[in-house]
Amino acid sequence: MNNAVAEQKPILECRDLRKAFGAFEVLRSISFEMQAGVVLSVIGASGSGKSTLLRCLNYLEQPSSGVVFLDGEPIGLRRQADGGLKPDSPANIARMRAQIGMVFQQFNLWPHMSALENVIEAPRQVKGLKRAEAIEIGRHYLGKVNLLDKADAYPARLSGGQQQRVAIARALAMQPKVMLFDEATSALDPELTGEVLDVMRALAEEGTTMVVVTHEMRFARDVSDRVMFLHQGVIEEDGAPAQVFGNPASERCRAFLSSVAH
Repeated sequence: MNNAVAEQKPILECRDLRKAFGAFEVLRSISFEMQAGVVLSVIGASGSGKSTLLRCLNYLEQPSSGVVFLDGEPIGLRRQADGGLKPDSPANIARMRAQIGMVFQQFNLWPHMSALENVIEAPRQVKGLKRAEAIEIGRHYLGKVNLLDKADAYPARLSGGQQQRVAIARALAMQPKVMLFDEATSALDPELTGEVLDVMRALAEEGTTMVVVTHEMRFARDVSDRVMFLHQGVIEEDGAPAQVFGNPASERCRAFLSSVAH
């Protein structure tokens, strides 16, 4: 956990974010900001809007209204001379999205590519890096997730935990400003969950800015700088882990934590 985050402008900011699918409003007026180096865990029951929030943060889902800012720059919108905002170009949206790493529940690795080839594909295609430079970066991040010895292995030869660690290395290889984790361990057998959480803990200790949607309450309590509880698309609780887990103000948060207590 990074306990020495300096006062600075937010690296990530949501202003009145809303997302509806038809008449169903999944996110309702979500507003928060976070500084670089912070680990924010987002908890809540299934259907509370957690994954939709992550997908709106990197514009995989276009918000119905509201704005997300990355390092002061709006995502999906472009500032006009008069101060207003209008929809941005696909190329600029892709440029912004490349600065936000995303790790999904499913690993989504290319089956015909080795672990290293999976990791270097985006730096080569999106950033235009030469192969030698991309390989150097890819090997560095495979080392970070303790898989350098599996650089030439194909996904079918890797365990689920190893595949997810390759997916983390792939996201890190783009050297993003923020890392998003959407239930990164939920598709894993319990014995493989620990190895992925260990990598996430190490990233947190290094000061990686992370938004983590998780059902791993111990991770949220022990590793996060901040915990946010969502209920029906609204932030019901937001604070330090000790406060959220020890003395939540929200009755719904208390009931949720009681229901998931082991």
